[in-house]
Amino acid sequence: MIENEQAEEILLILDDKLTKTVSVLKEEYSAVRAGRANPHVLDKVMVDYYGAATPVPQTASVSVQEGRCLVISPWDVSILKDIEKAIQISNIGITPTNDGKVIRLVFPELTEERRKDLTKQIRKMGEDAKVAARNTRRDAMEGVKKLKNDKTLSEDEAASCEKEIEKAVADAVTKIDSAVSAKEKEIMTV
Repeated sequence: MIENEQAEEILLILDDKLTKTVSVLKEEYSAVRAGRANPHVLDKVMVDYYGAATPVPQTASVSVQEGRCLVISPWDVSILKDIEKAIQISNIGITPTNDGKVIRLVFPELTEERRKDLTKQIRKMGEDAKVAARNTRRDAMEGVKKLKNDKTLSEDEAASCEKEIEKAVADAVTKIDSAVSAKEKEIMTV
């Protein structure tokens, strides 16, 4: 256990950043559509709601129907056209159908080619997350090195700090890899 408060703070910041990196990746993955209706694709679609840009799920109830269809029922029917327009200009790749009361988004079956493209996109997102984790490791290592050079941290404490940093980053990379493979499996499942 490290007794130095500054070293502990470096490790806490590292742990916090790595946790955020993994959770951001999982959040991004929830928005990637895999042939099934996923309400999270609308999380970043903004609609003008009484002068404020608001995510669609905060202006309407979104439900999944029959596995491949999202039904969007706005709480205020007067913004139905605005929601439809916001979905059209967002690039989720699905054309909304408006029947005057609700908007339906029918998710088409994914082609083999589209599945492969999505898999590449998922791998790239995973690589970006790993790069972020490595950058966090570099920052933490520099912090430990600075403490060691300032004689605030002994050689042994610095070595154990570096081991903890490596272990934390390795754990984060393992979580990233498992998230990548889980999402790839979901997409490649027909």
